Amino acid sequence: MRTRSFIMLLPIIALACGLLIVNAQGPDDDVRGAFISTRPKTTNTNARPKPRPRPQQNTNSNAAKNANTGQTNTVNANINVTVSTNNAASGPVSAIGLGYTLFMRDPNGRAVRVEPGHEFHSGDRVRISLEPNVDGFLYVFHTEGAGQPEMIFPDPRLNEGENWIEAHVPTEVPQSDQADERYHWFVFDNNPATERLYVVVTRKPLPSVPIGADLVKFCTDNKDKCPWRPLSEVWAQLQDATKAQVRVVSSKTYGQPETEKEKAATTRGLGLDQSAPQPAVIRMTATTNAQVLVTVLELIHK
Repeated sequence: MRTRSFIMLLPIIALACGLLIVNAQGPDDDVRGAFISTRPKTTNTNARPKPRPRPQQNTNSNAAKNANTGQTNTVNANINVTVSTNNAASGPVSAIGLGYTLFMRDPNGRAVRVEPGHEFHSGDRVRISLEPNVDGFLYVFHTEGAGQPEMIFPDPRLNEGENWIEAHVPTEVPQSDQADERYHWFVFDNNPATERLYVVVTRKPLPSVPIGADLVKFCTDNKDKCPWRPLSEVWAQLQDATKAQVRVVSSKTYGQPETEKEKAATTRGLGLDQSAPQPAVIRMTATTNAQVLVTVLELIHK
């Protein structure tokens, strides 16, 4: 009887163990797995640098014209446009994910992972590595204290102002491969404040925000108004987007230096494969039809 009872209990025990394994994985593992699994399995780091893809046609022809002029009659930053998922030819639509790692320059000049909540001081140098899981467009805005937001990426001096990004090809802000080494890092000045970086990943260009040729022309004609500053209506909608539901997972890799594979992927446009280090933080939209993911990094400067 005991043997028979034990045999009858085996399926129940197996089911319970299976549930424990699923629960042990948890939502964090789901987010991490969904993000990392879409990386390529391998990357040939000896390959030639990948040519930059041709971006989608920029439709913001009026953005530069009306930027910073106070005109609001043409502003229509409809961020939450519905995406059709019925086109089988285009493949399934994934939730927008962004992996990011904050690097700080150590005394030896190396880029070392640092926790975003680290307390920074005057003279400290940082930059951020951004890895999306979808093709799209990248914007980075900066605020200092209660100051007005400025768009620091795209930059009219880089890639002709374009901001097209590819899935799992990391982008540095600022970029370490610039000719002038002074522009390889953000440098904290002598004015303590709370610095915020708003990283925006979108499937389509943001209306009323100049990029590409529009941004280059605007900054050429209006040097005193560059970096470009978003109109209040656009900024309000981006602020609203920060409240959207997202899933977040973190990796405790602080203190580790940037690897050669990460450097090669960033500077050569080869992408990160599944063996590369995970981003320090991964954020992912809760739905697949989201059009934008806004991530806010708050850097404490004392």
